[in-house]
Amino acid sequence: MAAPWEDVLRDAAAIREAAAVAVDAALLEGVLMRTEGEPNASDVVNFAPFTLLPSVVPQALFEQAYAVQQDFNLLVDAISQNKEFLERTLASTIKVDDFTARLFRIHMQVLEEGLAQSVFLGINRSDYMFDCGVDGTAALKQIEINTIAASFGGLTSRTVPVHQRVLKVLGKSKEASKLLPNNPSKGLAWGIAKAWELYGSPSAVVMFLVEKVQRNIFDQRCVENELWNRNIRVVRRRFRDVFEKGSLGEGRRLYMDGQEVAVVYYREGYVPKNYDQQNWEARLLLERSRAVKCPDIATQLAGTKKVQQELSRPGTLESLLPGRAEAVARIRATFTGLYSLDMGAEGDKIAATAIADPDRFVLKPQREGGGNNLYGEELRQVLEKIRDSPERTSYILMDKIKPQPALNYLLRAHSPLQVSECISELGIFGVYVRQDKEMVMNRAAGHLLRTKAVEHADGGVAAGVAVLDTPYVV
Repeated sequence: MAAPWEDVLRDAAAIREAAAVAVDAALLEGVLMRTEGEPNASDVVNFAPFTLLPSVVPQALFEQAYAVQQDFNLLVDAISQNKEFLERTLASTIKVDDFTARLFRIHMQVLEEGLAQSVFLGINRSDYMFDCGVDGTAALKQIEINTIAASFGGLTSRTVPVHQRVLKVLGKSKEASKLLPNNPSKGLAWGIAKAWELYGSPSAVVMFLVEKVQRNIFDQRCVENELWNRNIRVVRRRFRDVFEKGSLGEGRRLYMDGQEVAVVYYREGYVPKNYDQQNWEARLLLERSRAVKCPDIATQLAGTKKVQQELSRPGTLESLLPGRAEAVARIRATFTGLYSLDMGAEGDKIAATAIADPDRFVLKPQREGGGNNLYGEELRQVLEKIRDSPERTSYILMDKIKPQPALNYLLRAHSPLQVSECISELGIFGVYVRQDKEMVMNRAAGHLLRTKAVEHADGGVAAGVAVLDTPYVV
């Protein structure tokens, strides 16, 4: 589907002028990241990488992605409450993947003790690509759902005016007016604020649990500022702070530095390198508390790749969402082929198929954060090495989605201005709040479009591969 500004893509002078305007507009709007050299200092910052031009997104697929988000919210919440499903689905994975096993052990320990938490907050992002079929028709296909630390809801709230400015400079004012407003940071903060309110302690704070290296702090600040605007106090702490200064009081209320914590919003804790023994102990303390965790550990487990693969099996969605046939149909329509590598004849067969034709598939470990998936020759080598080992059960296989590339310019600090063949990935943010068994809030909260050059198989914005984008819906 051609963009209505293709005529200017080859006009070098116009593109140079637009790129200069774009960078200034990004800095003006706060599309910012800290630098690699000074990742914890805000006195040296640069613009977050982004596309010069918006990318075309088919309206029907855009609307489909929004329409199914509430269904995915319900599904993630249902999985998080289903101890037997998680236990059965992750049984093979936790034997070989220590990280998932440790999360699961904390989950079981907290359930045995009895949950102190009664309000549950989910902030997730369901990511899709537009798969181009043999007849050229694009279809919405889910890549994954992120249930912990789903990022860029803040910065993507600020890219629309940047792209509007660029289109106007290029003489495309009519097209600029068609860019849709988008403010996920407001939607995410709405969910956090509702959970804070239901917790029921007006003096309690919201704690952002953050990483040691915080290059993407401005993305978080967008959400944080929305909370301050609602007069909700926010503190930023690391696992180490929780280990050293966190405690549980009466009714397992969580205290940090003597302040009661109503909501813990995780922007870390999703990969093994986030944990040492002290951090695991801090995570257990948080999970045992009455505070609203976003996510609680069961919801983090609901986002694992093994769960994603299990959901594609016939009958699984129906068992998790009984009486919701329409929701099941909407969810299933977004699935691509997902395959188990469990030990046995089925796993042997799919492993052999992938080794013989690796370009058909993606090999996915149980990890978040981008840059973990394996493709092509690397996929084949790894599978050949582990094909007869139980280690293979820590991965799943997925059909490779093949979108139609489009031309764009990817703007990065200190990088030459050159046109690239690009593919895009659409994420829809979902927010839900449940109090005991009652769903109090369930909504789609905005979108994120990321674009990368076709030569980069895997990786997001934080991983340094994809860049921020704005959908031009047609």
